[in-house]
Amino acid sequence: MLVKGLLPVLLVILTCTALCAQKVYTKNGKISFFSKSSVENISADNNGVVSVLDEATGELQFSVLMKGFHFKKSLMEEHFNENYVESDKFPKAIFKGRITDLSKVNFGTDGSYEVTVSGDMSLHGVTKTLTQPGTIQVKGGVVTAVSTITIRLADYNISIPAVVKSNIAPVVDVTVDCIYDQKM
Repeated sequence: MLVKGLLPVLLVILTCTALCAQKVYTKNGKISFFSKSSVENISADNNGVVSVLDEATGELQFSVLMKGFHFKKSLMEEHFNENYVESDKFPKAIFKGRITDLSKVNFGTDGSYEVTVSGDMSLHGVTKTLTQPGTIQVKGGVVTAVSTITIRLADYNISIPAVVKSNIAPVVDVTVDCIYDQKM
């Protein structure tokens, strides 16, 4: 009799557990980059990042329109889009990967979880595999993902003309900050 009473409770718990693991997404994540050189520092922000995180599998995707990056100087923005990343030819940067140590994260408990993310980054027509540390923050049921990636421009066939080579660092820090405020 006790077993018959536990069976429905067990089924409810298992169903809830399966349904609670879900995909979350954002359409307004932020990616910023910073280039430090002896001549000048250059930074840009893009607040239109689309990202999806599957809490059950750790699969993670980011997509960003290159023309969505905004600079302090409009001329920098123009050069970035036309001369360096060729935004008309390569309109998006995309990352597809997964949290490799997902067992460290409890999406049902508030906390900050240090993780490793591995996947493929496609930029300027080139795809490279990256493995980077990141942080998953859970607060009040809302998930935030933050990571800083170091990108060598030459690895993605982004060439800098000799006349401005000293103005732009060959290695750029890219910070991803997404608050997953939507559930799928």
